[in-house]
Amino acid sequence: MKNVNQTIAETFREVAEYLETGRSGRRPRLLLTGMGSEHGEENSMQAAVMAARVGLDVSYIGTLEGEGVTTVPVADEEAGHRKMVELLESGAADAAVTMHFPIGVSTVGRVVTPARGKSMFLATTTGTSSANRLEGMILNTIYGIITAKACGIQEPTVGILNVDGARACETALRQLQQAGYPIRFAESVRADDVLQGTPDVMVCDSLTGNVLIKMLSSFTTGGSFESTGYGYGPGIGRDYDKLVLIISRASGAPLIANALSFADELVRGGVQKIAKAEFALADKAGLEELLRQKREASAPAAAKAEVKAPAKEPCTAGIPGIEVMDIEAAVQVLWAKDIYAESAMGCTGPLVLVSDANEERAKTLLREAGYIG
Repeated sequence: MKNVNQTIAETFREVAEYLETGRSGRRPRLLLTGMGSEHGEENSMQAAVMAARVGLDVSYIGTLEGEGVTTVPVADEEAGHRKMVELLESGAADAAVTMHFPIGVSTVGRVVTPARGKSMFLATTTGTSSANRLEGMILNTIYGIITAKACGIQEPTVGILNVDGARACETALRQLQQAGYPIRFAESVRADDVLQGTPDVMVCDSLTGNVLIKMLSSFTTGGSFESTGYGYGPGIGRDYDKLVLIISRASGAPLIANALSFADELVRGGVQKIAKAEFALADKAGLEELLRQKREASAPAAAKAEVKAPAKEPCTAGIPGIEVMDIEAAVQVLWAKDIYAESAMGCTGPLVLVSDANEERAKTLLREAGYIG
């Protein structure tokens, strides 16, 4: 009888939610870690309350309480991150919005373009899809399409920002398209396509994407307060099974509330199911072989004789302060000393990622090689 009553109560709650918000089905359970913001923890709680008022199920990890928001109390920012991971891994939450960068994936940001007020996805804004620039931009395209489709755009248009490697990226994507992977290319309006929001998905490298999203999120506030858009977006990657969306320490309450709405939309849209389907389509069209060919074609002859990577291991420690043009050479220095390392792009700039156990030795080697001070 108790189970029947619970089922009836849940049904009435779902009906009430649909009447109030237009959303049907169980509400996605969202987490927000609020400690560490440059604007204070109150800014994060304000965002959580704003999201709760429009019908989102938000649990706030921090020290404050707010109307309609469940608080998960923690002592500090580090404890908050651990609690977030615990709740995601246990299945107690469906998605999280946080300032902690997800290692090993790239994030697809979402902005509101100023010329038309149109949403546009930036693929990507943090992370590194590949150490090879061309390979990374090809993968970024797929990540952007996945995210746009999860937000209800059935055939998202794709544009490639005019950066180094753009023409090679277009050629590779057209090869993939001809082999059976559906890509709908946008037509330039011959004005500023970024400000106009011409494509649904704008493809670029993550360093450029990071600059663009910072500018478009805070161009009306002088840069210290990110007021518009949806943040740096979800981490997308092959077989990545957690939904973590990134904001920055400069993100303001309106943007954070939008990021929570973005997370809710992605859960309801089945982003992970779409990711599996898109990768299956791309693989059928020969994605891996195409990436291999492009890697080999773009590698200088000397690089083919470079040191090989040691056995792969989890990289959870980030070493900042390395020039972006030196990042791959720095990784090679560590490989030569049998330390597995990866390059990445975090919210604050380029990173060399290593295991916690190798962090101090890696810093010493990079310091001796002149890559960090």
